[in-house]
Amino acid sequence: MNRIVGLETEYGCLISEDQPQSQADAWPVKVKNYLFRKCHVGAIDLHYRDYEEPPGNGGFLLNGGRLYLDMGHLEYSSPESLNLRDLVSFDIAGDLLLNQALTEMGVEDQVAFLKNNVDHHTGATFGCHENYLMHREAQFTPEVLASLLAFLATRQIFAGSGRVGQANPLAFDFELPDRPGHVNFQISQRADHIVNDIYQWVQFNRAIINARDEPLADYRKYRRLHLLIGDSNMSPFATALKVGTTVCVLTLLEENLLPTHIALRDAVLATREISRDPDGKWLVEMDDGTRQDALDIQYQFLQYAHHHLSGQDEETDWILESWSFTLDAIRSKPELLIGGVDWISKKWLLNTFMEEEGLSWQDPWLQSLDLEYHNINPSKGLFFALKPAKAIGEFNAAVRRDDSIRIPPQNTRAKGRSRAVAQFQKRNLPYIINWDSIALESQDYLPMPDPFNPYDDEVVFFLR
Repeated sequence: MNRIVGLETEYGCLISEDQPQSQADAWPVKVKNYLFRKCHVGAIDLHYRDYEEPPGNGGFLLNGGRLYLDMGHLEYSSPESLNLRDLVSFDIAGDLLLNQALTEMGVEDQVAFLKNNVDHHTGATFGCHENYLMHREAQFTPEVLASLLAFLATRQIFAGSGRVGQANPLAFDFELPDRPGHVNFQISQRADHIVNDIYQWVQFNRAIINARDEPLADYRKYRRLHLLIGDSNMSPFATALKVGTTVCVLTLLEENLLPTHIALRDAVLATREISRDPDGKWLVEMDDGTRQDALDIQYQFLQYAHHHLSGQDEETDWILESWSFTLDAIRSKPELLIGGVDWISKKWLLNTFMEEEGLSWQDPWLQSLDLEYHNINPSKGLFFALKPAKAIGEFNAAVRRDDSIRIPPQNTRAKGRSRAVAQFQKRNLPYIINWDSIALESQDYLPMPDPFNPYDDEVVFFLR
């Protein structure tokens, strides 16, 4: 992959019916405190990070990542990763940490964390944000942006997590809510909540691409592409495909090889139309007035990526091969992707259950099953009961590594940050940790502007 990537995951919290609903907000706080105070997984913040993140709100972890509270949700940010398998493993590390806390606290039958993006009760959404380091000189011309948006809008056909029903945020052209059950099933959880193609603010005007320029690295060399459109994936294979294909497209962009004739008339509308298409035709209007299938659009990006990037390294070849296999399977034999593509897996489970129980899509039972698909507890989550094809199953198992919660990537600055966290745990002294720097007591801070540098020697010297 050879690109610094990180994921941010907000977890839903579900409590048993015998608990007062007010406890749903208390459990993320309890779990966060248990992990830092009892499990010693990291170094808690001693200072304000901003007005919404006071001291004790969260902290950096021994694996180089970060765990904190955000608008009531527990949010886990993976450490900077330079290869795809590391990225997926360190994304799963967030699940492992939360499972560890619930098990040791003895409350796994009362509390569950969900790796999903919608609240069926309130209609709210919470995110899975993707971060890609890019060269500052990358040219984001209108034509390039249009092509990138076309890729991202159609990527959901293999990256979507699926959902029962719909949401109609007021920002969608002020449309009134449709009658309940009008849309039975969608392929993306985030599609209904994306109301802009490119925008700076996140919370109330969610865009496909977040435009704020916050590289968390040397701003003269780098920018950070921050994507809001993606779903949280239970399938590690889907996470790898979502990130890996995007990395390929961004590499084409940086090398001025991205096709600029692929442009949608309205990327936000297309995102919603693709997600809501019950028949899988996924026809969207292009900028030239024609209509194309989202699957065919993805094949075009694959063709360009294969032509220019094939043979560069083993990981890129795996991405290209998996991309091709997945698109072919979606077209002709989607059952091959059970356990690999989340929305296909979820829809198969729900259809099987409806047939066995004689239910319709309007039965509220299906919303409960929808949520249980995302339960990160392997003994309870419906995803873990799936039997994927051999290659997908082997990949999913290989990237689930217990050591990912305490050992950082060895080839990024997460390694130096991890070393600093371990030292700060042992020393009763004021410290400050950021993604791109550390500081201790009254010493000058240590800047770490290069995400590719492990900063091993520099951190040791600084903390001596």
